[in-house]
Amino acid sequence: MSQKLVPLVALQKLDLRIMEIKDQRRKIPERLNVAEAPLREQTQLLSETQAAVDLLIKERRGHEKDLEAHEAQTEKMKSHAASLKTNKEYQAHLFEIELANKKRGEFEEKILLSMEKIEQLQQTVKEAQEKADAARKIFTEEKKVLDQQDQVLAKELAKLEAQQAEAAVLIDKNLLARYNQIKTAKKEQALAAVRDGMCAGCRLQIPPQLIAQVKRSDDLHVCPYCRRMLYWEGEVPVESPSALSEAKKKDLEVGESV
Repeated sequence: MSQKLVPLVALQKLDLRIMEIKDQRRKIPERLNVAEAPLREQTQLLSETQAAVDLLIKERRGHEKDLEAHEAQTEKMKSHAASLKTNKEYQAHLFEIELANKKRGEFEEKILLSMEKIEQLQQTVKEAQEKADAARKIFTEEKKVLDQQDQVLAKELAKLEAQQAEAAVLIDKNLLARYNQIKTAKKEQALAAVRDGMCAGCRLQIPPQLIAQVKRSDDLHVCPYCRRMLYWEGEVPVESPSALSEAKKKDLEVGESV
């Protein structure tokens, strides 16, 4: 590997890990939102069911008030029985009492039906509350895990950023600027190893002559396709003086340097 790239490779390892940590931390709120979804769903169901119960209770009380008013009116009507003078008037009075009793039965039936519905919904509320409590417990545990994970990542990030600043100082300013330019353009790594005859960055085949240059030369070379700086990870082969001379002639004809 070119000695010029050794500190850059070290810097890139730091940069990639820093980007990975930032990406993980950026996803934590989304993971929290997903983890909280069941709790929100159960809480909403509980709220809607409780609201339905409250509405039925209000409806039942309305029926009870109507029944009370009807009872008072019926009692008032019954008190007039003594003032009736004819049989016809009395028969009419009995008919009115009969209608009033029927109306009373309707009110009582409405009250009973409301009470049955309330009882059923209250059971649903109880079940919804249990599910909401269970969902809250699961979410609380998940949030605790994610909060701890975020704290660990934050500490590691601070440490790596300090190392990143220290590593950048050791690199030539022009080379560092070139590295940052490529990194910004690619949104990822600016350096790419040569592996199996390919650029590890774009996964395209590199001309053999360029591979040879990357292996032997201390100059900087870039991938002709993705423009990343190339480096050789393996050992540089030992060549005879005559072979080296021939290689240098070829280097003047082919290859690309920064």
